[in-house]
Amino acid sequence: MLSPTRLIASLPSNSRHLALLLGLLLLGLAASSDVLSRAPQLTPPLLVAALVSALLSRWGVPRLRQLKLGQVIREEGPQAHLSKAGTPTMGGLLVVPVGVIVGGLVAPSDARLPAVAAITLAYLAIGAVDDWRSLTKHHNTGLTPRGKLLLQAISAVAFLAWAAFEQQMGGDIALPLGWVLPLGLLIWPLGLFVFLAESNATNLTDGLDGLAAGCGAIVFSGLGLQLMLRGHEGDPALAGFCAAMAGCWLGFLLFNRHPARVFMGDTGSLAMGAALAAVALLSNSLWPLLVMGGVFLAESLSVIAQVWVFKATKNPATGQGRRILRMAPLHHHFELGGASEQQVVVGFWAVSLILVILGLVLLP
Repeated sequence: MLSPTRLIASLPSNSRHLALLLGLLLLGLAASSDVLSRAPQLTPPLLVAALVSALLSRWGVPRLRQLKLGQVIREEGPQAHLSKAGTPTMGGLLVVPVGVIVGGLVAPSDARLPAVAAITLAYLAIGAVDDWRSLTKHHNTGLTPRGKLLLQAISAVAFLAWAAFEQQMGGDIALPLGWVLPLGLLIWPLGLFVFLAESNATNLTDGLDGLAAGCGAIVFSGLGLQLMLRGHEGDPALAGFCAAMAGCWLGFLLFNRHPARVFMGDTGSLAMGAALAAVALLSNSLWPLLVMGGVFLAESLSVIAQVWVFKATKNPATGQGRRILRMAPLHHHFELGGASEQQVVVGFWAVSLILVILGLVLLP
């Protein structure tokens, strides 16, 4: 029986063809949903956002390089990644606003979309400050972890305060088979946790060329599909926003695939996680996000488990402890196990697609 590492190492690794195949697959899923609903809800925003993002990335990447906004690579990471030093970062600035604007135009009268746009752009700004400080200090550290977390929490609390005032969130979580988890007032601290956990999980996932962008496009597509399938009419406004966000990351993927010509940076990864959290909270889709975003969850848990085990087994004399993975986050574990970067990325895309299917089967 093949181990997970050997299975991933056996996958194809032509990043250009696979990125195009992924785009066609997600476009096909959006078109199928539109046919079933007899309304063009997902395909137009996905296509428009993808095209505009690709054009803006083509124009913007050379400008980022001229500004010398090159990524600083952490020395403790895989040695093969040191060659990526100097690759333009902060690419999220080019495409996240595209997804937000196109998504907002899906249903201009829906009050939820400006709120989702605001929290997404707030996290983009936090990531941009973090990236900028890292670049100006020429070290892979920007804001302090506590400072960044505080800014994320403040932004999330502002969003949740709006949701409470406008009565946009209930106190129950929808589960499969018609089950409901009643939380009451506990939904509000849970909402804060979801914002912090999801945004940092997407941030941790952004460690290989095309990994976070591809998985993000898949999960946004999955959330959009399940929103159109739930109930008699679905939720076209938030589903269309998800399609636009999927499109913006597909357009970006053309330049972020291996070998990457641009990285999204914290600017993009934090915004991605915030948008996913906001949509899930407003549409009672925490269960679908948990399932479909399983790769993000696994990446985050791998870091938590690695740190916890190391500290629990640390020898005071030597300062060394046990590690359950070759390196965390999880994608580095497989990379150091012999799989190429492209193979790890394709493997994680495949897992995300499987989890989206599972999430659609286990609809609330």
